[in-house]
Amino acid sequence: PRAGTAPPPPPGVPGEAEPPAPELVEAEVGGTALLTCGPSHSQSNFSHVDWFSVHKEKPTLIFRVRKGQGQSEPGEYQQRLSLQDRGTTLVLSHVTPQDERIFLCQVKRPQSQEHRIQLRVYKAPEEPTIQVNPLGISVSSKEPEEVATCVGKNGYPLPQVIWYKNGHSLKEEKDRVYIQSSQIVESSGLYTLVSVLKAQLVTADKDALFYCELSYRLPSGNHMKESREVSVQVFYPAEKVWLEVEPVGALKEGDRVEIRCLADGNPPPHFTISKQNLSTKEVEEMTPEDNGVLVLESAQKEHSGLYQCQGLDLETMASLLSDQQELLVNYVSAVRVSPAAPESQEGGSLVLSCEAESNQAVQFQWLREKTGQVLTEGPLLQLHNLKREAGGGYRCMASVPSVPGLNRTQLVHVAIFGSPWMTQKERRMWVQENAVLNLSCEASGHPRPTISWSVEGMAQEQDQEPQSVLSVLSVLVTPELLRTGAECVASNSLGRNTTTIFLELDSSRSTGLSTSTDSPSVRANGTSTEKKLPEPESKGVAIVAVTVCVLVLAVLGAVLYFFYKKGKLPCGRSGKQE
Repeated sequence: PRAGTAPPPPPGVPGEAEPPAPELVEAEVGGTALLTCGPSHSQSNFSHVDWFSVHKEKPTLIFRVRKGQGQSEPGEYQQRLSLQDRGTTLVLSHVTPQDERIFLCQVKRPQSQEHRIQLRVYKAPEEPTIQVNPLGISVSSKEPEEVATCVGKNGYPLPQVIWYKNGHSLKEEKDRVYIQSSQIVESSGLYTLVSVLKAQLVTADKDALFYCELSYRLPSGNHMKESREVSVQVFYPAEKVWLEVEPVGALKEGDRVEIRCLADGNPPPHFTISKQNLSTKEVEEMTPEDNGVLVLESAQKEHSGLYQCQGLDLETMASLLSDQQELLVNYVSAVRVSPAAPESQEGGSLVLSCEAESNQAVQFQWLREKTGQVLTEGPLLQLHNLKREAGGGYRCMASVPSVPGLNRTQLVHVAIFGSPWMTQKERRMWVQENAVLNLSCEASGHPRPTISWSVEGMAQEQDQEPQSVLSVLSVLVTPELLRTGAECVASNSLGRNTTTIFLELDSSRSTGLSTSTDSPSVRANGTSTEKKLPEPESKGVAIVAVTVCVLVLAVLGAVLYFFYKKGKLPCGRSGKQE
């Protein structure tokens, strides 16, 4: 204190009356505190007032009022104090946690009086953060293990922490639940709370949710903030092992099947799978993947049997077995058709039979390969009065109605004896002289025909069907070829047939060396690039034209003869005209 200013007597001096309780004033960190020197109805003269801050029971002069004018004393409050309400109120701005103390004002006139003010400072903590134990907790632990850590930063005063499990508050319980809290004083004077929850968990806690709650006070009242909920990994031994198969329902050969071993422990035990053959009773050991899954990428009937999972706890070496479960892979054997290579004369008959085995009831169906038309239901296909067109592919399908998608088929080709057959007797095409031309010729018959050409060239044969053949001849277009054309001859032991290809010169095109391709009018996989010569006019049209010409000439002759008889024509007369 400066000279002439008497500091207030320290509290608790023997022989003096106990000072009244200080007035309570609350403010938030960073806010403003209003310190009023006495009650508002006081009749004191506030023209001469001294303000003190009391720290550790030691008063320090911080502000003085003389004749209604205020002046700050040098020190920590020098820039943060001002007067309000005609000098009765001292305004403290930018409140800090260090301002939580007693402030005292002394009024000198008309008589010495003092008023004590307790300033309480508050600051809400930040949102609490929670970090769960990343290593997990074993139920076999003999003492409480760390579950999670809760941190509430920058609060004032120190907030209170409450831990919750599944919405219910936790209280400390000997050898079961411990809550260890500590505090850190930041350079700002604010507190950071660190609280660690330790507990001895049981298997039922594997789905438990934990969170922490910070309770704190502000001038406006009591408040709280909650952290997010977390769950901790709990390790516990398995009590049951079972087996699951996917897909669910009837299985068939070719399906992708997963046999999955499961257990109610964490971590799951080490799994092995055994399979017992239903007929031989032999047991086969299988090793699934690390996740306990055995995958059959393409299940076969040999995979059928009784499957069982065994789980071995590697920590306790306890072993658990699942119930046995039957795996049935439905199948259809390869389809057999008799006769394997059927053949018949035209007008004859054939009977085709179809066989297949399955563990389920089988249905048979015959289809025409070329059209997909269903011909008959049942294992027998009877063909009567066979024509050449009846030759070709027939497919037998063996299916199991009770297992959707389970079927197998077999294709058989029926051959009808006959001489070679060709789609056209002749055809024409535009060509260029000196061009390389690919001529094609297709024929069918039984026995399968062979093809020869009337001109020289490079020929290649392609099999179309068992009784059909396609020959492609590469030739150079010469004047001789233009004159004679090319003849394709198909022959077998029962006869021969021919197709003649006539070539016409296309003068509108260039005569440089080029390549063109001729395709038959009927081909399985080909595109014609030839330019067809227009077909000659029909014979009927030609006859009509000739008849019209003859009639015109006859009429013209009759008219000339009529004029000749009448003497109108000069020609034919003897002598001269007078």
